Amino acid sequence: MSTPFYVSPQQAMADRAEYARKGIARGRSVVVLTYTDGIVFVAENTSRALHKVSEIYDKIAFAAVGRYNEFENLRIGGVRYADLRGYSYDRADVTARGLANVYAQTLGTIFSSVGDKPYEVELIVAEVGRTGDEDQIYRLTPDGSVVDEKNYVVVGGNADSIGNYLGQRHQVGMSLAEALKVAVDGLARDPNGGSPRTLTRDQLEVAVLDRQRFQQRKFKRVLGGQLDRLLSGDESAADDDADDAGVSAQETAAENENGTGTTETE
Repeated sequence: MSTPFYVSPQQAMADRAEYARKGIARGRSVVVLTYTDGIVFVAENTSRALHKVSEIYDKIAFAAVGRYNEFENLRIGGVRYADLRGYSYDRADVTARGLANVYAQTLGTIFSSVGDKPYEVELIVAEVGRTGDEDQIYRLTPDGSVVDEKNYVVVGGNADSIGNYLGQRHQVGMSLAEALKVAVDGLARDPNGGSPRTLTRDQLEVAVLDRQRFQQRKFKRVLGGQLDRLLSGDESAADDDADDAGVSAQETAAENENGTGTTETE
Protein backbone atom coordinates (compact mmCIF):
# COMPACT_ATOMS: atom_id res chain seq x y z
CA MET A 1 0.00 0.00 0.00
CA SER A 2 1.42 3.38 -1.00
CA THR A 3 2.05 6.05 1.62
CA PRO A 4 -0.30 9.07 1.38
CA PHE A 5 1.38 12.25 0.26
CA TYR A 6 1.85 14.55 3.28
CA VAL A 7 1.45 18.32 3.13
CA SER A 8 1.96 20.33 6.30
CA PRO A 9 -1.02 22.39 7.49
CA GLN A 10 1.05 25.58 7.09
CA GLN A 11 1.84 24.77 3.46
CA ALA A 12 -1.75 23.79 2.72
CA MET A 13 -3.05 27.10 4.08
CA ALA A 14 -0.38 29.04 2.18
CA ASP A 15 -1.33 27.27 -1.07
CA ARG A 16 -5.02 28.03 -0.54
CA ALA A 17 -4.27 31.69 0.19
CA GLU A 18 -2.13 31.97 -2.95
CA TYR A 19 -4.87 30.35 -5.03
CA ALA A 20 -7.44 32.85 -3.79
CA ARG A 21 -5.08 35.81 -4.19
CA LYS A 22 -4.40 35.02 -7.85
CA GLY A 23 -8.10 34.76 -8.57
CA ILE A 24 -8.81 38.12 -6.94
CA ALA A 25 -5.93 39.85 -8.73
CA ARG A 26 -7.49 39.00 -12.09
CA GLY A 27 -10.53 41.16 -11.30
CA ARG A 28 -10.77 44.90 -11.87
CA SER A 29 -10.21 47.08 -8.83
CA VAL A 30 -12.72 48.70 -6.51
CA VAL A 31 -11.87 51.87 -4.59
CA VAL A 32 -13.70 53.03 -1.47
CA LEU A 33 -12.80 56.33 0.17
CA THR A 34 -14.31 58.91 2.44
CA TYR A 35 -15.33 62.43 1.51
CA THR A 36 -16.77 65.25 3.58
CA ASP A 37 -20.41 64.07 3.40
CA GLY A 38 -19.93 60.32 3.41
CA ILE A 39 -18.26 57.42 1.61
CA VAL A 40 -17.88 56.97 -2.16
CA PHE A 41 -17.49 53.65 -3.99
CA VAL A 42 -15.82 53.62 -7.40
CA ALA A 43 -15.39 50.46 -9.46
CA GLU A 44 -14.16 49.81 -12.97
CA ASN A 45 -17.14 47.97 -14.39
CA THR A 46 -18.61 48.10 -17.90
CA SER A 47 -21.70 46.02 -17.05
CA ARG A 48 -24.95 47.86 -16.37
CA ALA A 49 -26.65 44.78 -14.91
CA LEU A 50 -23.95 43.10 -12.84
CA HIS A 51 -22.72 45.40 -10.11
CA LYS A 52 -19.73 45.33 -7.80
CA VAL A 53 -21.28 47.76 -5.31
CA SER A 54 -24.48 47.03 -3.39
CA GLU A 55 -26.74 48.41 -0.73
CA ILE A 56 -27.08 46.09 2.27
CA TYR A 57 -29.09 48.13 4.76
CA ASP A 58 -29.93 51.74 5.69
CA LYS A 59 -26.38 53.06 6.18
CA ILE A 60 -24.39 50.02 5.09
CA ALA A 61 -23.02 49.14 1.66
CA PHE A 62 -21.00 46.26 0.24
CA ALA A 63 -18.36 46.09 -2.48
CA ALA A 64 -16.52 43.06 -3.81
CA VAL A 65 -14.10 41.72 -6.40
CA GLY A 66 -13.50 38.16 -7.53
CA ARG A 67 -15.89 35.44 -8.63
CA TYR A 68 -19.38 36.80 -9.18
CA ASN A 69 -21.34 33.75 -8.04
CA GLU A 70 -19.37 33.55 -4.80
CA PHE A 71 -19.68 37.13 -3.65
CA GLU A 72 -23.28 37.34 -4.86
CA ASN A 73 -24.09 34.51 -2.45
CA LEU A 74 -22.37 36.45 0.30
CA ARG A 75 -24.25 39.64 -0.61
CA ILE A 76 -27.62 37.91 -0.46
CA GLY A 77 -26.69 36.31 2.86
CA GLY A 78 -25.72 39.73 4.23
CA VAL A 79 -29.03 41.26 3.16
CA ARG A 80 -30.96 38.46 4.83
CA TYR A 81 -28.91 38.79 8.02
CA ALA A 82 -29.50 42.56 8.12
CA ASP A 83 -33.23 42.30 7.41
CA LEU A 84 -33.75 39.61 10.03
CA ARG A 85 -31.74 41.40 12.71
CA GLY A 86 -33.40 44.75 12.01
CA TYR A 87 -36.87 43.17 12.12
CA SER A 88 -36.21 41.06 15.23
CA TYR A 89 -34.50 43.77 17.28
CA ASP A 90 -34.03 47.31 16.01
CA ARG A 91 -32.74 48.89 12.81
CA ALA A 92 -29.94 50.51 14.83
CA ASP A 93 -28.69 47.04 15.80
CA VAL A 94 -27.64 46.35 12.20
CA THR A 95 -24.02 47.53 11.98
CA ALA A 96 -21.14 47.16 9.56
CA ARG A 97 -19.03 45.58 12.29
CA GLY A 98 -21.66 42.94 12.99
CA LEU A 99 -22.02 42.18 9.30
CA ALA A 100 -18.23 42.02 8.86
CA ASN A 101 -18.04 39.50 11.71
CA VAL A 102 -20.67 37.30 10.04
CA TYR A 103 -18.79 37.42 6.74
CA ALA A 104 -15.50 36.68 8.52
CA GLN A 105 -16.94 33.54 10.11
CA THR A 106 -18.36 32.34 6.79
CA LEU A 107 -15.17 32.99 4.82
CA GLY A 108 -12.97 31.50 7.55
CA THR A 109 -15.02 28.30 7.67
CA ILE A 110 -14.90 27.88 3.89
CA PHE A 111 -11.18 28.67 3.75
CA SER A 112 -10.25 26.04 6.34
CA SER A 113 -12.56 23.35 4.94
CA VAL A 114 -10.50 20.62 3.31
CA GLY A 115 -13.32 19.53 1.01
CA ASP A 116 -14.04 22.97 -0.49
CA LYS A 117 -11.91 25.38 -2.45
CA PRO A 118 -11.48 28.83 -0.84
CA TYR A 119 -13.66 31.66 -2.08
CA GLU A 120 -11.86 33.85 -4.60
CA VAL A 121 -13.34 37.06 -3.25
CA GLU A 122 -12.31 40.13 -1.32
CA LEU A 123 -15.02 42.21 0.33
CA ILE A 124 -15.52 45.72 1.66
CA VAL A 125 -18.26 46.52 4.15
CA ALA A 126 -18.76 50.22 4.92
CA GLU A 127 -21.12 52.18 7.15
CA VAL A 128 -21.61 55.94 7.09
CA GLY A 129 -21.88 57.64 10.48
CA ARG A 130 -23.43 60.87 11.65
CA THR A 131 -19.98 62.46 11.40
CA GLY A 132 -16.82 61.56 9.51
CA ASP A 133 -15.22 60.20 12.68
CA GLU A 134 -17.98 57.59 12.92
CA ASP A 135 -17.54 56.23 9.38
CA GLN A 136 -16.50 52.57 9.30
CA ILE A 137 -14.77 50.66 6.50
CA TYR A 138 -13.84 46.98 6.83
CA ARG A 139 -11.92 44.85 4.35
CA LEU A 140 -12.32 41.07 4.43
CA THR A 141 -9.86 38.66 2.86
CA PRO A 142 -10.62 35.10 1.65
CA ASP A 143 -9.32 33.54 4.88
CA GLY A 144 -11.83 35.50 6.97
CA SER A 145 -9.43 38.14 8.27
CA VAL A 146 -11.00 41.53 8.98
CA VAL A 147 -9.03 44.76 8.56
CA ASP A 148 -10.39 48.05 9.92
CA GLU A 149 -9.44 50.57 7.24
CA LYS A 150 -9.22 54.33 7.63
CA ASN A 151 -10.20 56.87 4.95
CA TYR A 152 -9.63 54.65 1.89
CA VAL A 153 -9.17 51.06 0.74
CA VAL A 154 -8.59 49.26 -2.57
CA VAL A 155 -9.27 45.62 -3.46
CA GLY A 156 -8.64 43.59 -6.60
CA GLY A 157 -6.47 44.24 -9.64
CA ASN A 158 -3.52 46.56 -9.00
CA ALA A 159 -4.52 47.21 -5.39
CA ASP A 160 -1.00 47.98 -4.13
CA SER A 161 -0.23 50.54 -6.83
CA ILE A 162 -3.60 52.25 -6.51
CA GLY A 163 -3.40 52.19 -2.72
CA ASN A 164 -0.04 53.97 -2.77
CA TYR A 165 -1.48 56.62 -5.09
CA LEU A 166 -4.50 57.18 -2.85
CA GLY A 167 -2.26 57.44 0.19
CA GLN A 168 -0.49 60.39 -1.45
CA ARG A 169 -3.60 62.11 -2.83
CA HIS A 170 -6.48 61.45 -0.45
CA GLN A 171 -7.21 64.09 2.17
CA VAL A 172 -9.81 64.23 4.92
CA GLY A 173 -12.57 66.70 4.06
CA MET A 174 -12.45 66.31 0.28
CA SER A 175 -15.61 67.08 -1.68
CA LEU A 176 -17.35 64.32 -3.62
CA ALA A 177 -16.02 65.62 -6.95
CA GLU A 178 -12.47 65.75 -5.56
CA ALA A 179 -12.69 62.27 -4.05
CA LEU A 180 -14.14 60.88 -7.27
CA LYS A 181 -11.33 62.39 -9.33
CA VAL A 182 -8.68 60.87 -7.04
CA ALA A 183 -10.37 57.46 -7.23
CA VAL A 184 -10.73 57.52 -11.03
CA ASP A 185 -7.15 58.73 -11.50
CA GLY A 186 -5.98 55.87 -9.29
CA LEU A 187 -7.95 53.28 -11.26
CA ALA A 188 -6.60 54.67 -14.55
CA ARG A 189 -2.93 54.42 -13.54
CA ASP A 190 -0.61 51.99 -15.30
CA PRO A 191 1.22 49.92 -12.63
CA ASN A 192 4.15 49.57 -15.04
CA GLY A 193 4.64 53.34 -15.27
CA GLY A 194 3.03 53.86 -18.68
CA SER A 195 0.53 56.52 -19.67
CA PRO A 196 -2.72 56.45 -17.65
CA ARG A 197 -5.90 55.31 -19.33
CA THR A 198 -8.97 57.48 -19.83
CA LEU A 199 -12.00 56.04 -18.01
CA THR A 200 -15.43 57.22 -19.13
CA ARG A 201 -18.69 57.04 -17.22
CA ASP A 202 -19.64 53.89 -19.18
CA GLN A 203 -16.62 52.13 -17.69
CA LEU A 204 -17.35 53.19 -14.12
CA GLU A 205 -19.75 52.16 -11.40
CA VAL A 206 -20.13 54.84 -8.74
CA ALA A 207 -22.26 54.95 -5.60
CA VAL A 208 -22.25 56.86 -2.34
CA LEU A 209 -23.34 56.55 1.26
CA ASP A 210 -24.43 60.16 1.81
CA ARG A 211 -24.97 61.16 5.43
CA GLN A 212 -26.76 64.35 4.28
CA ARG A 213 -29.66 62.50 2.65
CA PHE A 214 -32.94 62.97 4.52
CA GLN A 215 -34.03 59.43 3.70
CA GLN A 216 -33.30 56.61 6.12
CA ARG A 217 -31.50 54.85 3.28
CA LYS A 218 -28.22 56.66 2.67
CA PHE A 219 -27.14 54.62 -0.37
CA LYS A 220 -27.43 56.19 -3.81
CA ARG A 221 -26.01 55.31 -7.19
CA VAL A 222 -24.40 58.14 -9.15
CA LEU A 223 -25.56 57.82 -12.73
CA GLY A 224 -25.82 59.54 -16.08
CA GLY A 225 -25.61 63.31 -16.18
CA GLN A 226 -24.79 63.65 -12.50
CA LEU A 227 -21.77 61.39 -12.91
CA ASP A 228 -20.66 63.34 -15.98
CA ARG A 229 -20.81 66.61 -14.08
CA LEU A 230 -18.92 65.21 -11.10
CA LEU A 231 -16.23 63.81 -13.37
CA SER A 232 -15.86 67.27 -14.90
CA GLY A 233 -15.38 68.76 -11.42
CA ASP A 234 -18.86 70.28 -10.95
CA GLU A 235 -19.30 70.41 -7.17
CA SER A 236 -23.01 71.32 -7.39
CA ALA A 237 -23.80 67.94 -8.95
CA ALA A 238 -23.18 66.27 -5.57
CA ASP A 239 -26.47 67.71 -4.29
CA ASP A 240 -28.54 66.62 -7.27
CA ASP A 241 -30.52 63.81 -5.65
CA ALA A 242 -33.25 63.94 -8.26
CA ASP A 243 -30.98 63.36 -11.27
CA ASP A 244 -31.69 60.07 -13.05
CA ALA A 245 -34.55 59.47 -10.63
CA GLY A 246 -36.36 57.20 -13.08
CA VAL A 247 -33.29 55.02 -13.61
CA SER A 248 -32.58 54.85 -9.89
CA ALA A 249 -36.18 53.91 -9.10
CA GLN A 250 -36.19 51.11 -11.67
CA GLU A 251 -32.85 49.78 -10.43
CA THR A 252 -33.95 49.90 -6.78
CA ALA A 253 -37.13 47.99 -7.61
CA ALA A 254 -35.13 45.32 -9.43
CA GLU A 255 -32.70 45.02 -6.55
CA ASN A 256 -35.50 44.69 -3.99
CA GLU A 257 -36.93 41.76 -5.92
CA ASN A 258 -33.58 40.07 -5.37
CA GLY A 259 -33.43 40.95 -1.69
CA THR A 260 -32.11 44.54 -1.86
CA GLY A 261 -28.52 45.33 -2.83
CA THR A 262 -27.23 44.38 -6.26
CA THR A 263 -25.22 41.86 -8.20
CA GLU A 264 -21.52 41.86 -8.84
CA THR A 265 -18.99 40.97 -11.50
CA GLU A 266 -15.22 40.63 -11.60
